[in-house]
Amino acid sequence: MTESNAQRVPGDLDEAHGRTAGDLISVPGALDADGFKTLFRGHPGGVAVITAEGPGGPVALTATSVASVSADPPMLIFSVSSQSSATPSILAADTIVVHLLDAADLDLAKLAATSGVDRFADTSRWTRLPTGEPVFPSVRAWARCAIVSRLEAGGSTVIAAHALQGQTNREPGSDTPLVYHNRTWHALGEHTRI
Repeated sequence: MTESNAQRVPGDLDEAHGRTAGDLISVPGALDADGFKTLFRGHPGGVAVITAEGPGGPVALTATSVASVSADPPMLIFSVSSQSSATPSILAADTIVVHLLDAADLDLAKLAATSGVDRFADTSRWTRLPTGEPVFPSVRAWARCAIVSRLEAGGSTVIAAHALQGQTNREPGSDTPLVYHNRTWHALGEHTRI
């Protein structure tokens, strides 16, 4: 790659690669899907499960894209992939439940991320709210939300939702947060503090 067809960005001190402060690193001009996935593999995400009532019954999917955007009013966002079988029901729903997980909820995260299984077969794990949405009540925390907007974004849809009610079963600090990083699950704890 020549200097003329590469973007140049300032580099930090990186003696292992023979660079010093002030050197420049060549960066390819285009980023394909695999390159983009590689970028985000090193960016951990909190783990959540989204549930909704669909025409054929309850649906669930695991998401690492949930983020709070406003405390007043309480708003959050997340994205759903067009490849998930739960996506059409979630997109059609007026309300959904966002379950915020910790390490004790890992089995639910794995279940909702597995294709081709009945995520609601174990009726002892879930129930319905009085308003009808499916909920896994024993998770660290959950929020019943009204969907307020949907934005198509490539092969996904970004959803903004207003949290209407919620419950916290384990306070932050008393739990072990669950994150997804580099294609695997991780539990945060005192050993990870820096």
